[in-house]
Amino acid sequence: MIIGVGIGPGDPDWLTQRGAKLIREAEWIVGFRTVNGFVQEMISESAEVLHLTYKNQTEELERAAQAHQQGKNVVVLFMGDPHFSGFQMIERLERACGHPVEILPGISAAQILASKTKVCFDETTFLTFHRRGDLEPFKRHLLHVLEDQRNAIVIPHTWDFMPAGIASYLIEQGISSDHQVEVWEHLTASEAAWQGTLAECTQEFSDMSIMLIRTLQPMPSQV
Repeated sequence: MIIGVGIGPGDPDWLTQRGAKLIREAEWIVGFRTVNGFVQEMISESAEVLHLTYKNQTEELERAAQAHQQGKNVVVLFMGDPHFSGFQMIERLERACGHPVEILPGISAAQILASKTKVCFDETTFLTFHRRGDLEPFKRHLLHVLEDQRNAIVIPHTWDFMPAGIASYLIEQGISSDHQVEVWEHLTASEAAWQGTLAECTQEFSDMSIMLIRTLQPMPSQV
């Protein structure tokens, strides 16, 4: 068996019961070192653990696929929910296996953020820049989201397109600098939150940050 498991936003209390069971029973655990570390206490001492990097992940996922084909019980770990920002890795895993794999959803930081900031997904669009390849289509999509008067929950591109860069880009493209912004870091762990406007969003944040850009509130009608 091989299965991709979303481990949630960091605190093991947010991991699903089935996810925890799969991790404890796994003969092979595969994931980025930081992700593996969040569930280290659940991993069997006898399990083979592969630590992925951006350079070795294709090769290591192929090793995991071979172990699966040899009958090993393999669990591939994803931060949060794989469907929120992990689909490129799912595609690489399935190419290595040569067939679709089961994915167990997790709780995403986007869901935690929506809960903390009291926004609903009916009125909010989720976007992720945490991907390889051309970001321009996703940047344009973010512009359209804000022009359509919707909130945006955004996962930045680590170090290359972080909250300050996102804010600067939006202002340069004509989006009002008055949009209210919140940036949260390390949700469910050592949380920190910043609030301000797009114009004020100029500082650096960690690679565990997520951003909420609120729709502009209409001006009160004058009687």
